[in-house]
Amino acid sequence: MKKWFHFRINIKSRHLLAIMTLFCIACIIGTFATGIGPAPLREAAGLIVVPFQNSIRTISDYFQGARQNMRSKEDLISENEDLKMQVENLTGEINILIQDQEELDRLQELYDLDQEYADYPKIAARIISKDPGNWYDTFMINKGSRDGIRVDNNVIAGKGLVGIVTEVGSTWSTVRSIIDDSSSVSAMTVSTDDNFVVQGDLELIDEGKLRFVELYDEENKVTTGEQVVTSNISEKYVEGLFIGYVSEVEQDTNNLTKTGTIVTPVDFRHLKDVFVITRNKQDSFSSSGEGEEQE
Repeated sequence: MKKWFHFRINIKSRHLLAIMTLFCIACIIGTFATGIGPAPLREAAGLIVVPFQNSIRTISDYFQGARQNMRSKEDLISENEDLKMQVENLTGEINILIQDQEELDRLQELYDLDQEYADYPKIAARIISKDPGNWYDTFMINKGSRDGIRVDNNVIAGKGLVGIVTEVGSTWSTVRSIIDDSSSVSAMTVSTDDNFVVQGDLELIDEGKLRFVELYDEENKVTTGEQVVTSNISEKYVEGLFIGYVSEVEQDTNNLTKTGTIVTPVDFRHLKDVFVITRNKQDSFSSSGEGEEQE
């Protein structure tokens, strides 16, 4: 019994076809020889042939569906590759648009700054190098004496004061910014005209702030939010250049002066373009005396 079952499940398709063919031929011969009607034969054929045909049709439908699925998968892969290419192209175009927008914003910022300080002659310059570190405390620009730039020219960017020119070549200049530890700027409050000194502090600039000292404010008029500009008594900075807003005020231990901090509007971490004011403070009036420490 086991051997017959093993033979039945391993019979080859061509043998099965031969058997079916012989069976059909035998049925035809038997019909003519015995005169038996076709009904019993049709019933026998229905029991044997129809399931076989159904199996063949099922197998055919399966392979047809498999081919269709394979074709659909290939179409999806091709479509996916096309979509990836479109995404890459669109990403590139978006990056270009972002860069163009950033450049437009910088130019708009320079234009606004130019209009704000329209009374001062100035020239635009691009930063070409800087000292090591995250901050633009000392940097070089691509304009020099050939372009009319001189030592002590004031430098502005963004919405306020950046620094001062300290060295000039024919096609380049070095700028020391007001955040540098060696920087000292004579400043004043806009509403009260109180004078004090703004000092650079590379540690404090991490918070976007500058330090000020020697503020005489007996009536406590200087408060948070007060605007600070370069002073009229500054030796090297022209009057009225915006420095920032007062963010903190503290009474000194001597009870005579105050110190505090100023929030600067200039992003000293991402400077790229600046304006150089080509008229020095000394061009307008004589130096206010020797020995003055702040600029």
